[in-house]
Amino acid sequence: MKVNISALLSYEVHEPADILLAVEVIPMADQPLLHDLLTIDGCGPLTPVEGLHGLGRRMWMHAHGHLEIAYTATVSIERAPTDIAGLNPPPHATLPNAYIQYLMPSRYCPSDQLETFVNTRFDAPDKGTLIMQMTDWIHDSVAYVSGSSGFTTTARDTFVSRTGVCRDFAHLLIAFARAADIPARMVSAYALGIDPPDFHALVEVFLGDRWHLVDPTRLVPEENVVRIAVGRDATDIGFMTIFGAAEMLAQNVMVTASS
Repeated sequence: MKVNISALLSYEVHEPADILLAVEVIPMADQPLLHDLLTIDGCGPLTPVEGLHGLGRRMWMHAHGHLEIAYTATVSIERAPTDIAGLNPPPHATLPNAYIQYLMPSRYCPSDQLETFVNTRFDAPDKGTLIMQMTDWIHDSVAYVSGSSGFTTTARDTFVSRTGVCRDFAHLLIAFARAADIPARMVSAYALGIDPPDFHALVEVFLGDRWHLVDPTRLVPEENVVRIAVGRDATDIGFMTIFGAAEMLAQNVMVTASS
């Protein structure tokens, strides 16, 4: 399936600030990038940097004043639904060194604080089925409420409040998975069918010999997702990380099926 992606971001940067941008699609085997274009007005020289694990790229810029960012892409999603039941992670000692961090607590995913709940609430013969149980619990127990969380909200906060948005659902599943010794990371994505259209956050778990996409909000199937960035939690995958302050004037994200 081919999809067309467009993102338009408009900001007013009141004081000079460095910005790390992550809106470009990751070219991958299951989501070949056919073409894309990034245009930016209102900033200094652009400095591209490689994304984590060599996946995609991010862009450094220095901005002051009005900033306009436009990105368009056409992507072929070549990914079929997969069943993770029966799968387990490889032995920890065989994990790639870069993946060890995805077993550990992180800023927004304090998995060590949720171990008791995970160990007493979930029980399955394999880790894949365990992830499915966790996803079911989050979907059934946490209400999706726009505006119910902020940039300081952690997985523990979401666990207590039982409300959140896609970022919070993802953080909670990541924390649960890591508490059960399953490597888990966060993914930012464009997603076909999200209403209202926006950037989306979901999870990848390392089972068998590869990463598997899981969306605890169940707002979008994995075959409708186009990855932008991966990382430990929201710290690593923000579409704009501003080292300073800026006012958002407009943000528009659209993903449509291409004929």
